[in-house]
Order: sequence, then structure tokens, then C-alpha cells
Amino acid sequence: MSAASCLRSEDQFLCSICLDVFTDPVTTPCGHNFCKNCINEHWNSNDQYLCPLCNKVFYTRPELHINTLLSEVVSQFRQEAQQKASSSSSEQQAAKPGEVPCDVCTGTKLKALKSCLVCLTSYCETHLEPHLTMSGLKRHQLMDPVENLEDRMCMKHDKPLELFCKTDQTCVCMLCSVLDHKTHEFVPLKEEYEGKKAELGKTEAEIQEMIQKRQMKIQEIKHSVDLSKEAADREKAEGVQVFTALKKSVEKGKNTLINSINKKQKKTEEQAEDFIKELEQEISELKKRSSEVEKLSHSEDHLHLLQNFPSLKAAPPTKDWTEVSVRPSSYEGTVVKAMAQLEETLSKQMKKLLELKRVQQYAVDVTLDPDTAHPNLILSDDGKQVNLGDVKKNLPDNPKRFSKCVNVLGKQSLSSGRFYFEVQVKEKTKWTLGVARESINTKGTIPLRPQYGYWTIWLRNGNKYKANNRPQVDLSLKSQPQKVGVFVDYEEGLVSFYDVDAAALIYSFTGCSFTEKLYPYFSPCHNDDGKNAAPLIICPVNQTV
Repeated sequence: MSAASCLRSEDQFLCSICLDVFTDPVTTPCGHNFCKNCINEHWNSNDQYLCPLCNKVFYTRPELHINTLLSEVVSQFRQEAQQKASSSSSEQQAAKPGEVPCDVCTGTKLKALKSCLVCLTSYCETHLEPHLTMSGLKRHQLMDPVENLEDRMCMKHDKPLELFCKTDQTCVCMLCSVLDHKTHEFVPLKEEYEGKKAELGKTEAEIQEMIQKRQMKIQEIKHSVDLSKEAADREKAEGVQVFTALKKSVEKGKNTLINSINKKQKKTEEQAEDFIKELEQEISELKKRSSEVEKLSHSEDHLHLLQNFPSLKAAPPTKDWTEVSVRPSSYEGTVVKAMAQLEETLSKQMKKLLELKRVQQYAVDVTLDPDTAHPNLILSDDGKQVNLGDVKKNLPDNPKRFSKCVNVLGKQSLSSGRFYFEVQVKEKTKWTLGVARESINTKGTIPLRPQYGYWTIWLRNGNKYKANNRPQVDLSLKSQPQKVGVFVDYEEGLVSFYDVDAAALIYSFTGCSFTEKLYPYFSPCHNDDGKNAAPLIICPVNQTV
């Protein structure tokens, strides 16, 4: 095994408990390896027998045996590592700027490996050897190399600082404890170190808790901003819709006003034109008579003048125009009336918007129930879309499944309170939507009437809307809905349908008596030679109206 492979493999031979190379490696039933003594001590100090790595719990203490193969590999690794250490001892690096040099080296100062708090000296790997092998030096306290070891000496007595004076909160030497601080309370440095370290740990925990609280506060603030943005987006969308409706109403009112004024003006102009035409006709007749009279008055034929005089001596019959006049049309109050109509229109529009917004707050997340779907229906993976397929699937004929009519129910039900959902019906020529009670008959022909447990409306032939009440009600809609909202108030006995984009009520079943669970009901109907192939889509409710 090469030196490089030794380095690469070292982590494989470390016990995760003591972080040292395995000693008597054993393997737990879950496949992890530990020093035999480490895992036994771990289990002795805990109430449960669990693996320190994967936390698998063993209900009885496993019987562990030395992993001979791993033990041999570890032994080989140790030998190769020792050989590598021996071969590299002559290749120690010289101390670089910022690194602690060996105090013993003469000439080139090698990098110190450890500092001795007793000797107050730093040693490279070579000069550290006596502290690792000689029994007297083994008791010295070694630490990672540090500079200025003299700072660890008492400046007054030139002795190591080994004690901590709790009275003066300072480090002192042994002579200080019997001379300058003899009445004070002392503890070994290590003991005070452990105490202070514990305090630092507590402080660190408190700081981490403060950090966590502030991070949570950041998340809370960000969440508030997100909620504010969502609310702002909803309000902006609502404002856009309201002002779009306002703009349309204002434009319509303006056109109505202009048309009304133009109509009155046109009537005045037509009356004037009729008078002028009649006057021009009379003027033409009078000019003709004037010409005849003038001609006769210049005649030298006595007989001719006398014979024609009776018919020409009087002016031709004409209308008395003395009292005739064209009065300008009165437009007084036209603008006021138009504004009043606009105000009424806007008031109705706002009422519709507020009504739809009121029911939208009861929106629920509806998904389709595949256990109720007719075998020819195709449901999307997310349970939000349904359309009719060409192939009838071989499905279990459970009691809830529609066997003849191409229907499907929603998974969610209502037995009290209110709920609301929206369905996109865009590009469809046929569809049926509503709610159905739990005990409906799903087999055979289904009469869609309230007495049979169905409260629905439908579209047929692309433009004929009906409410399936008793009797059926023809629905006259100003525009074809692209998205239909369905609202149920269980206690009120109310099922209402809305044109979402127009914010208009389509129809309401009132005075219903509900005693069972109600489920959303959907039918995409037959494909109508491809004209009705678009799916019904359950849409997320955007409360923008």
C-alpha cells in the first residue's frame, strides 16, 4: 500500500466514537464498525442499545465478536502508517511565518508539533520524542504549539501559572497562593477552565437561541411581506376589474348619452328638412305662377288675357307658415339622467362583485374521485381535469362508480357549513355541474332533479343553458361563462351558480332540505364529434373579485 493510499484510507479505519484507529474492531448487526471497548462503554452509559451512527435500536444487547478481517487490515494499516511516519521524519518542514518554531532546533527551525506547559518549550516532531517515551516527561502537559510561553509564567515569581484565584479572578502561581493571595479561594486552572468553558457553552447556546429567534423573526417578517403582496395583488386585480367594469359602464353611458342627443338632433334636422322641402315646393309653384302672370300681363291679345285672367288673378293655394317654426331640442337633464343610470349600473356591478367575493371566501380544494368515475372518463394525475376518452377502461364496478352516465364526483364532501369551487368550461359545447347527495343512484339512467339528489345546471348545443329544477328552467345569459363557480350553504338550503368572469349570478336552488353529505358533481358530456373534447378543469379560486 502506497503512502497516498494510506492517507486516502485513513478515515475508513477510524472509530466514530473515539475518533482513533480501531482497536479490536467489532461490527454491529446494522453493519457499522466500532472499537469493542468504545461500543460497550457507550451501551453501558445509555438506557437503550442503539447504533451511534444510524440510531438503530436493538431491543436486546447484541453479542459482539472481533471482526478478524477488519482487525488484520487495521493492523496492516498501522504498520504502514508507522513506516510512513519514520520515512517522513527526516522531511519535516521548516517553520513558516506565522507558525510556531521548535525552541530546541539549532540552525533551521522546524515547525513545532507541541508545546510543553511544564518545560515552557515548543518541540518539533524529533525533539518531542522524549516527552512521548520517557516516563518522567510523559506526565508533562502538552498542548498545540503556541508562542510566548513566557506569558504563562508568573512575572513576579517566575513560576508557571497553575492556579486560578477566584477572589481576584486572575491566574496565579503556587507561590502567589501562599504569599500574596494566601486568604483567597483557589482552584486548579483546569477546573476553572472547565467551568468557564461550560459557561461559554451556555453563552453560545443562548446566542444560538437568539440567532434562531431572529432568523424566525426574519421568516415571520418575510411571510408577512408575502401575505401583504398576495393581498396587494388581490386588491390590484380587484381594482383592475372594478375599474375595467367602470370604464365599460362609463363608455356605454357616454355612447348612450351621445346617441340620445344625436337622435334628438337628427329628429330636429329631419323636421326642418321636411319644412324646407315643402317650402321649396311652394316657392317653385309660386315662381311658376309668377312667370305665367308676368307673361299674361305682357300679352297684346285681348281675348287671350280675358280668357286666362280668372285662373291667374289669384295666388295658388299655399300653407299658412305664420305659426310654423322649428324649436331646438331640449337637452336639459340628459347628462344628469345618464349619470344617474351610470351610478345605478355601477351600484349593481359592485353588488355583484361583493356577492361573489363573499362566497369565494368559502373556497375548498376539490379533487376528482377516481372510484366514482365512469370507465370512459380520463382523469388527470392531480385530479383536477376530466374529459371523455374513446376507450372504456376495465375498472372494478364498485357501488359508487357511475356505470351508464359519464359522470364523476369530487372526493370532498359537505355535511354542514358552506363551500365553494370553480370549474373552467371554456371551449365546451356541453357540460353539467353541481352537487349530489351521498345516496344517489349511480347505475342506469339518472334523472338530474333535486328529488333524486341532484342540484345541477347544464349547457347543451353550445348556447342553451338550463337549471335542472322541477320543472326545468331556461336560463338567459348575457354572455357564455368561461368559468362557473358553485356555492353551497348547507344550513340555508342554498345551491348557487355564478359566472365568475362576469361576477354574475346564473341561478340559485333555494329552500333545499339537505340531510346527507353533498359531493361536487361533474359531467364533461359526450365529445360531440370532437367539438366538445375540451376538459372540465377545477381551478384554484383567485379571490380577485
